This record gives sequence, structure tokens and C-alpha cells, in this order.
Amino acid sequence: MANENSPLLAYRLLGEEGVSFPANGAGGPGGASARKLSTFLGVVVPTVLSMFSIVVFLRIGFVVGHAGLLQALAMLLVAYFILALTVLSVCAIATNGAVRGGGAYFMISRTLGPEVGGSIGLMFYLANVCGCAVSLLGLVEAMLDVFGADATGSSGLRILPQGYGWNLLYGSLLLGLVGGVCTLGAGLYARASFLTFLLVSGSLASVLVSFVAVRPRDIPLTPRPGPNGSSLPPQFGHFTGFNSSTLKANLGAGYAKDYTTGATMTFASVFAVLFNGELKDPSRAIPLGTIVAVAYTFFIYILLFFLSSFTCDRILLQEDYGFFQAISLWSPLVLTGIYATSLSASMSSLIGASRILHALAQDNLFGVILAPAKVVSQGGNPWGAVLYSWGLVQLVLLAGKLNTLAAVVTVFYLVAYAAVDLSCLSLEWASAPNFRPTFSLFSWHTCLLGVRKYLLRLDVRKDHVKFWRPQLLLLVGNPRGALPLLRLANQLKKGGLYVLGHVTLGDLDSLPSDPVQPQYGAWLSLVDRAQVKAFVDLTLSPSVRQGAQHLLRISGLGGMKPNTLVLGFYDDAAPQDHFLTDPAFSEPADGTQEGGSPALSTLFPPPRAPGSPRALSPQDYVATVADALKMNKNVVLARACGALPPERLSRGSGGTSQLHHVDVARLRIFLCLGPREAPGAAEGRLRALLSQLRIRAQVQEVVWGEGAASSQEPEEEEEGDFVNGRRGDAEAEALACSANALVRAQQGRGGGGGPGGPEGGDGEEGPATALTFLYLPRPPADPARYPRYLALLEILSRDLGPTLLIHGVT
Repeated sequence: MANENSPLLAYRLLGEEGVSFPANGAGGPGGASARKLSTFLGVVVPTVLSMFSIVVFLRIGFVVGHAGLLQALAMLLVAYFILALTVLSVCAIATNGAVRGGGAYFMISRTLGPEVGGSIGLMFYLANVCGCAVSLLGLVEAMLDVFGADATGSSGLRILPQGYGWNLLYGSLLLGLVGGVCTLGAGLYARASFLTFLLVSGSLASVLVSFVAVRPRDIPLTPRPGPNGSSLPPQFGHFTGFNSSTLKANLGAGYAKDYTTGATMTFASVFAVLFNGELKDPSRAIPLGTIVAVAYTFFIYILLFFLSSFTCDRILLQEDYGFFQAISLWSPLVLTGIYATSLSASMSSLIGASRILHALAQDNLFGVILAPAKVVSQGGNPWGAVLYSWGLVQLVLLAGKLNTLAAVVTVFYLVAYAAVDLSCLSLEWASAPNFRPTFSLFSWHTCLLGVRKYLLRLDVRKDHVKFWRPQLLLLVGNPRGALPLLRLANQLKKGGLYVLGHVTLGDLDSLPSDPVQPQYGAWLSLVDRAQVKAFVDLTLSPSVRQGAQHLLRISGLGGMKPNTLVLGFYDDAAPQDHFLTDPAFSEPADGTQEGGSPALSTLFPPPRAPGSPRALSPQDYVATVADALKMNKNVVLARACGALPPERLSRGSGGTSQLHHVDVARLRIFLCLGPREAPGAAEGRLRALLSQLRIRAQVQEVVWGEGAASSQEPEEEEEGDFVNGRRGDAEAEALACSANALVRAQQGRGGGGGPGGPEGGDGEEGPATALTFLYLPRPPADPARYPRYLALLEILSRDLGPTLLIHGVT
């Protein structure tokens, strides 16, 4: 049978059937007749066929058997909700002018430009190519299930040899048949679609009648191998007819192992089978035809879910996904439906792929590579694009892994549909003059929901460390003194979100107007002048601490929200005015810029004079750190970043950060051991971890804390945290001094290595340390100990040069 990762709901956005492609793009032989297709034949029939794919016969039992009726219905509602949102966007784009080859791609290309349309069209093209291969592999599996030499069906026609080579041969022969039909033209497929629709409808009708007409029966299940290759006793599934006890037993979920793969099913894995989001291409009648097709298929799926839950026990549903044949009045009719839908889906995918490729070639997006894809027959059929696509599908068939291909198809379609929704959203928000669709049952709300749903569907592991990026909120009081830190944070964000935050002290109730709004222009000019990629977020608050809480909560959008708070270090160093020394901020002596606007230096107050009161007390500073950790945000405290040379904060050639350039930066990791820890073991574990993470660094073990009380067990404290342990003030201060001395002793020692060099430090002198990273202990629970906490951090990082103290919440 077809694999469990094949989609149950399929709805495809492809090139439309029955549309001609003359060389001049303006019509041609066959075009008039092609456009005489009614809404039913031109839209409803092909759309229903794409949604009633092969797995409608093979995966109803899979979904209901594992998820239960209630969760299955919930999945169906969610799937159709996502489907409906994108259908609205596609309908809008499809009715924004005359549709030509490539369907929605053509309309996106003509509305947003060929570059945008080309990127989306390429996703659709690759999805269709892989989708064609998936359909053909599913058809081969369905045929071998009955006619294969190792078949488990009851027909007894075991005449086809099996194996990778044979399966590839069968798939290639079927592809040749499909390619031949597509080469003859979309018109032939359009006429054959109605016949396929009748066969599928007849098969489904026989299934629905069978639920009512067939009497209760026991259905033998395919034998499963037991432990050590032993055979298990025969098992039977039960078709009970309409039975309230059967329905009650099938209401709840019963996730178990999938008998075809041995993998244990979950809500997510079953939903992935139920929906992988394929949309059918539009024509002029797409709004009415598509909506009718979606409503019709939704009704049929609901009906099949209910009938299966009412009449089939859980064993039958979970152990025989093709049980429709076993309960059918005439099983060959079900097989006919399976084969017809699979063949239809493969032809639809190949035709759609060729039409999209032809449209891409017409836009000259890939130069001479796709020049042959422009060739069309006298009847307007792009046979050059068909041959291109046929060859690529043949290559994909070599994989022979339906599971893998189904996952690839899902990703391609979801990315493409998110792009379609995003395109529609951007056109609607921008009030683009060339976006005037005749279909008006959509709004920016539906587009935005569609984008969000598809991104959530794709981002199933969004919290995994492999996909993590630092998304920084840098809290700045006066940018005159924070300019080096502002640029350093721009490098550390590594392609993530970067927000510059500033808190203006005040209470809006006592002010005649909002003082924050006039400040945005100055901060945006600062971002431009400093040449950093950052957003600006300003707020008004009675205290800096409360303002920081506001910014941590409201900055960003959706998943793009700050996960890390960056603060300058709280010490007694006199503030510097970097505007006076930075060449990018040099300005005329009269205090004006080009055009007569005020100079940037006049828009920000001078730095705080030494000894003058601060806007943020030491108590509130540490409390702000504690607040961020409570809100599950990482914290970075940056000290002495003004000592970083300007060239290390600039952008290198090709946009490469000089601080991180492989020829400049060397990463050394010092593994701190307690006085009683044996060397070697911890270093080995760290080296293994670095190898898995593909981080090239030197590792050096260092022993510290010899002055600590010998009775103190290291496990009683968080590693490296001498701030919050049970030690007294004097002992904690001694440890902080010891750690500080250890780091200073190593800062000028290159370790004799570098990337690719020896990993152990040998004491050789090397380049001085550019930037030091230290562990930041969590603030104490007692606010009365905040001043002691800040004092210990000052001792720990004293005279270390540019330093980042970091606490990661995960």
C-alpha cells in the first residue's frame, strides 16, 4: 500500500489544465477550445481529483485508528482552515488579471515582478516534480500489494517481481506513460479527467454503500513477524456494522505503532499525513469552482470519518489501512479508484510542473539553461518543458524512498504557500495600484493568518538549538557612551533580531504630549550613521526598570522577539563621548547636517558628568537583570567595550565581521577545575561536545579556587557560581579575585594554536585577547544582597579589557 506519509488532503496550486501556450503568449491553436471548459470541468473536477488522491482510500483508517474520531475531526477542521486561508489569497491573485501559463505563478510574477514570482514558482516547480514521483511510487506500491511476487492481498496474482531495480523499472514505465500523455497536451488530460472523476466517484460511492449494505464480518489481518523472526498467531479485525459501542471505543485517541514503519504515532505525525497542503491552479472560474470543490471534499471526508468510527473496531483501523477493499461489495472497484487517482495525480503534477517551468523560461530568469523549455508545439503545448520535467522526475525516482519525498514535497509546498499569502498580504498593505483582484472575499487578516499558520506548521522544532539565533534587545541610556557596544551587538546578533531600546523617564498623565515620538527621528539617524541593522523601540516609564520590562514584553513580532537582554556594565568609569572620536559622526562646526537639519550630536545630550546622579540605581540595575531571567531571557552584561579597536567593530570585505574572521579570531576555552577534580575527564567530554557542534577551539584545563574550604562540595553550588553559594563575603571575594587573576594571566597567551592548530595550550606567547566571555551568575534571591552581587561582578571582571558576562536561561 502507499506509504503513511502520503498526504490525505491534497490540493495543488499548479499550471492550469486546458490552457494553451503559444510561442507569442497571445493565443494560438487550441486556445479557444481550451477556454470553453465550464467551471465544473475546468475547476471542480481537477480540484476534486487532486484532493481525492490515492490515500483517501488508504489513510482514513490510519487517521481515525490512531487519533480517534474527535481528534481526527479536529485535525480536519484545522487542515481545512489553513487550506481555506490560502485558497482566499490564491483566488485573489488569480483574479488580478488574465491567467496564463503557470497559473498563480504568472499572476504573482506580473503583479510583484518576475524575481518574486520566480522564487515562488521555483518552489512550486520542485514540489510538483517531487509530487509526481510520490504519486508514481505510491501507484507502484499499490500495484505490487496485489500483483507483486510478495503480495499480501487476496487476489493471488503474484506475477510481478519485486526489488529496488524492478520497482524503479515499473515507476519509469508509468512515468513514460504519463509523460507521453502530457507531451500530447493538457487538452487530452483535461478530457481524461472527467473519466477519472467518474471512476473515483463510483469507487467512493461503492465504499459508502458498503458501510450500510455489508453485514458484520471478521477480516483477517496480514501476519506480523514476532520476536526473533517467530510468527504470531493470526489476528482479525472486526467490521461490526453500525454499533454504538464501536463508536464509543473510537472516540478517543489510541496512538500506537504504525505497522508499516514501526514508528509510534503522535498527534503531529498523524496530522502531517492528513495534511501537507497542495493547492490546485486557478482559472477564471477558480473562486466558485475551488470553493465548491473544497466544500464537497470536506463533506465526504467528514462522512467517511463518521462511518469508519461507527462500523470498524480499532484493531481493523490500525492494522489494515486498506480496509475499504475488505468491506467493499466489489473490491476491484476500490482498486480502480486507487489506480485512477494515483495516475491522475501524477499527470496533474507533471503537467503543472511543465507549465510553471515554461513560464519561468519565458521570464528569462535562468538564461540559456531554460531556453529549450520555451519551445512549444503548433498546438501551444510546451513539450520542451515537459521533457525537462520528465527527466527530473526520473532522477527523483532513483531515490525510491516515498517517506523522504513526501517530506520534501511538504516543505516545498508550505514555503510556497506561505510566500503566496505573504505576497497577497504585502500587496494589500501597500495598496499596490496593480493589485485589483475581482475576488474580494479576502482581507489582510486572512493573509496574515495564512502566513502564520504555514510558518507554525513548518517550524515544528523552532526551539531546537540548531535553529536558535540571538535576538538582542540592547538597552541604551545615551548612545554617545554606548557606540562601541551598539556596533558589537550588531555583530553578535548573527542574522537574528536586533532592537535598540531606550527608556525615557516620565508619566504621560503629567505631560501635555508624548515626549517619545519626537525622539524616533534621532534614533533612526543614529542607526543609519552607525551602519548597524537594528530596529528602534522607545518607551515612556516612571523608572528604567519598568521600561525595560515593557520593552522585553512588547518588542518584536510573533516568533521574532528578543530572547537576550544586553546591558552596559554598572561601574564607576567616567562616560566617554564616542561621537567626538568616531569618524562616522564627524559633523560641520555649525552644528547642522546637509540640507540644514540639526546635527546628530545636538539631538542627544552630552554624557553624564563624573559623580552626577544616574537614572538607574545599582539596586534597580541588578533587579533588571533578575527581571529578564524571570521572563526567560538570556542576559549579557558588557564591560569596557570602548577598548575594542575600531577596526574590530567594522565590517570586513564581503560583509564579514572582522571580529569573527577565521584569519583573525581564535577561540580559546578555559575549563575551570576545582582543587579536587581529576584532570582529563571533563576536558574529554567538552572536546566531544565541541566536535559534535563543529566548533573549532582550543581547550585548556585550569585549576582555581585552591583557597576554598576543603569541606565545600562543588555539587552544592551551581558550577562557577561563587556569588550565590554558602561562602562568606571574604571567601567569595577571594575567589572572585582568584578567577580574575587567572583570566588576566591567560589573556596574553596565544596557546600556540589557533583554528586547526594544537588544541592544548603550551604557554607560548600569542596575540592578546580581543574579547573575553565569562559566566554571569544568577542574581541572589534576596534583594538586600544585590550590592554585594554587583561588587563581586566588578572584582571578577576588573582590568580584563572588553568583556561579556553571559547567563543563558537554557
